[in-house]
Amino acid sequence: MFKCRAMLVRNANPGRRRLLELAGKSCAAALVAGLLPGMAMARRKPLFSAIGIAASIDRATELQSLGADFIVESVAAFLVPFASDAEFAANLGKARSAPLRVRGCNSFLRDPSLICVGPAADHPRVLQYAGIAFERLAKLGGEYIVFGSSGARQIPAGWSKAQADEQFVALLRAMAPLANARGITLGVEMQRSQECNYLNRIDEVVHVVAAVDHPNVRVLADLYHMQVMGDTPEDLARAMPWVGMVELAERETRTLPGVAGDDFRPYFAALYAGGFSGLADIEADGTPAQLRQAFATVHSQARDARRPRK
Repeated sequence: MFKCRAMLVRNANPGRRRLLELAGKSCAAALVAGLLPGMAMARRKPLFSAIGIAASIDRATELQSLGADFIVESVAAFLVPFASDAEFAANLGKARSAPLRVRGCNSFLRDPSLICVGPAADHPRVLQYAGIAFERLAKLGGEYIVFGSSGARQIPAGWSKAQADEQFVALLRAMAPLANARGITLGVEMQRSQECNYLNRIDEVVHVVAAVDHPNVRVLADLYHMQVMGDTPEDLARAMPWVGMVELAERETRTLPGVAGDDFRPYFAALYAGGFSGLADIEADGTPAQLRQAFATVHSQARDARRPRK
């Protein structure tokens, strides 16, 4: 059923595309509402294979004691792709001796010279930087890089979204084999419009990821950005063929799960119905008590999302 969505992105004519869109919406709504329980509930794997947090590896011992399964570090500050191998060696040693693994990295393209779209785009420089980042993350035993990088993909005045799409898809197509060679997956993240003017909604991210059509380029479903921008569980359900990992924080002030009491279960139900059983990370911070509560909250709501609805 969800394969229809992948076909939709490709070759359907406008009239047929509209029919498929309507069918996809109906199927997605049915899944989220629990009207197709057979597919979703036949499996009993955990929704999340592991739950990590974006934090410094220096906090690994503390965060492990509070419930974290892994760490998401910074490409720019920890993998330091512009620095020499000798400079990176200290971070490599730190990661290898830590009680938690660095399975992911964010803060990908932070240097102002790393431009993805617009007339100043410098794809060769971005690809050189990315190749080093992939190699270094692989040495840590890492698996994914969050491709948010709002400054690097900001569309400048006078440049169209269509032009940006063409450039961004070309860049991802060039990055994909580099990532594949190191066993790394790129998670392209939607971002709220207050931070970036490009790829704000999950369907926009699906559009470029589907165009690349490579297993090492996936959608990172960031439930914080999605909620701020109005993306619904039904929107997430339609995106499921492309979703590779999940990130979350509470909507109002980007707090840890459990602080404001946000209910992620409708989104978790869409993930579960779509067959997800992968990595999730929390991108927020707080007191030790709040951190412990955050991991417990995600585990509890994920278990609830797997239960058949009455």
